[in-house]
Amino acid sequence: MNEMLSSGIELMLIGMGMVYAFLAMLIVAINVMSRLVRRYFPEVPAKFSDQPVVAGNDKAVIAAITAAVHQYRKKHKHG
Repeated sequence: MNEMLSSGIELMLIGMGMVYAFLAMLIVAINVMSRLVRRYFPEVPAKFSDQPVVAGNDKAVIAAITAAVHQYRKKHKHG
């Protein structure tokens, strides 16, 4: 019985050590990949266009959305 218990504890410690070793390697790999991405693919700031935003169809879009919401509420009345 004592031999089985020590064998079980040994197996548990080896398994937990493997898990912690894998997690440590995963953290190192994520940090290395993060540094590589930041180094070779720097974030490019968004460019603002000089063209004004065209608002010609805004009223038509709002009307379509309003009609769709009204139709949905009409079909799905929660009484």
